[in-house]
Amino acid sequence: MEIGIVGAGIAGLAASIRAAVAGHKVTVFEVNSYPGGKLTAFEKQGYRFDAGPSLFTMPQYVDDLFILAGENPADHFKYIRLDPVCNYFWEDGTTLSAHADKKKFSNEAAQKLNVPADYVMSSLQDSADKYEANGRIFLEKSLHRWSTWLNMPVFKALLKIHKYDLFSSINRVNERLVKHPKLVQLFNRFATYNGSDPYRAPGLLTIIPHFEHHIGAFYPENGMHSITKAVYELAIRLGVTFHFNTRVEEILTKNKVVYGLRTEEKTYPFDRIICNMDVFFAYKKLLPNHAKPNRILQQERSTSAIIFYWGIKKVFPQLAMHNLFFSDDYRSEFKHLKEGKVAKDVSIYVNLTTDHTPSDAPEGCQNWFVMINVPSQSAESEPLDIDALREQAIAKLSRMLGKQIKPLIEMEEILSPQEIESRTQSHQGSLYGTASNKPLSAFLRHPNFSNEVKGLYFCGGSVHPGGGIPLCLLSAKIAVELL
Repeated sequence: MEIGIVGAGIAGLAASIRAAVAGHKVTVFEVNSYPGGKLTAFEKQGYRFDAGPSLFTMPQYVDDLFILAGENPADHFKYIRLDPVCNYFWEDGTTLSAHADKKKFSNEAAQKLNVPADYVMSSLQDSADKYEANGRIFLEKSLHRWSTWLNMPVFKALLKIHKYDLFSSINRVNERLVKHPKLVQLFNRFATYNGSDPYRAPGLLTIIPHFEHHIGAFYPENGMHSITKAVYELAIRLGVTFHFNTRVEEILTKNKVVYGLRTEEKTYPFDRIICNMDVFFAYKKLLPNHAKPNRILQQERSTSAIIFYWGIKKVFPQLAMHNLFFSDDYRSEFKHLKEGKVAKDVSIYVNLTTDHTPSDAPEGCQNWFVMINVPSQSAESEPLDIDALREQAIAKLSRMLGKQIKPLIEMEEILSPQEIESRTQSHQGSLYGTASNKPLSAFLRHPNFSNEVKGLYFCGGSVHPGGGIPLCLLSAKIAVELL
């Protein structure tokens, strides 16, 4: 069959590889001049930055693409396991390193916070148990096909559904397991990995720490953008055709069956279509004559972000690759986000890669990726004051690191929610599509196929199983298996 793919984000790239390996002729259309979507990079004044996702977990999902194609992943794509995974900072001067080794992490928490070491161990074990019991079911299979539910492993998993904390919030689970307010805040932070609110998102999402602390957090050699490069080059080797700087205008259908794509220049016939575009814009722009799943499209969107890319003329040895500077009132921070606002005191994430890739900055300097969670930009959202957020970030980081940051910033770029939407067609600038703030959020995401149009499939962060690199890769797997 001839397969057309809309969008060369990481899910579109993965889908192209899987479809090509299955023997199909694959053509990918991308409006930008480059592949990768959010997973791209840029350089300025001697500093290199990964522009989008900065955390890499579940690397086996990338390796799988090479193995599927009959290649050795290590020949094309290398990565290391990080330790520590993340350094955490609080306003009262407390710092804590979340080590890759669970016992080391537990002992660090016990020493720094004066809590029993088993607090951390019990939480991580709970995370692992939930993932092993149901993670593969909810993440690796379509939840919208009866065949998924009509088998014995799923039936057995459903018998234990009362153990999954589906109707309890992440915060309540963490208060039960780790108890100490700082540890609760640390483990609540994992809700932000899919743009959700730990005070509303279901406790089932406490499986997320499993990815980071059981399987590990990793860093690809030469940065996150090397994921895009390696996967794109694999697709090229498999004979996938790419059309960049090409905007798809419409998915063509007849009698509710796809037959091709129309771009600005011409029409292309296809037997099947995989859409890696945000599902909101896919229906609005590419399927104008078809009924829209409004219940899904009108769901709350995940958070967005303001990102400051700073070239810093100093080395801060207390910083790891991943760092989080917490607000004093985490609940208030998320209350503001829910209301479409930004709190006066926010948590700030700082990523830097120079420890592992020194060439990413001039000697004696660091490349700071500084991110603040902000609301997706709906009509009800309060207008963002980017200058005020910049000053707030500089003041907080200066205070908590004991050094004035502003004089050290010799290079700067800023990415706003509006630019995230325009560059990546992410509705309202949301980073992860639909938010996961309801008990049945996993079931309410758009499926990986169309109920309305035969031969149309979907992948990417706006559909099942969700946003982030691992889930986008799984969405491609599910879509191609269905196809």
